[in-house]
Amino acid sequence: MVSEDFFERAGGEKTFRALVERFYAGVAEDQFLRPMYPEQDLGPATERLTLFLIQYWGGPTTYSQQRGHPRLRMRHVPFLIGEAERDAWLGHMRAALDSLELPDDIARPIWDYLRIAADSLRNVAE
Repeated sequence: MVSEDFFERAGGEKTFRALVERFYAGVAEDQFLRPMYPEQDLGPATERLTLFLIQYWGGPTTYSQQRGHPRLRMRHVPFLIGEAERDAWLGHMRAALDSLELPDDIARPIWDYLRIAADSLRNVAE
């Protein structure tokens, strides 16, 4: 688990909300990824990812209080995720993270985690 200190140094909730809002702004316009989000409004997905990242990076545990254990692989099983989907997701996340202009000692661990997490969710053999 990541320390509360990292969460605060990263800018707290404001940083993670901005990251996810910018990420989903890209997803909303992406003809390849948008169909993977079944809800008409991306708001619920935005809130879920925001709360998850806040908790993961040392902030409040609201995600677990509301949704239980993250079970990321199980929650993503209904969606076919191969290299192309992973790469598209990471492309929007990279742009969102870069737009925040965080110090490297903050941005690098976040990016490293996102790459590993995105790769772990692949469920299509290629």
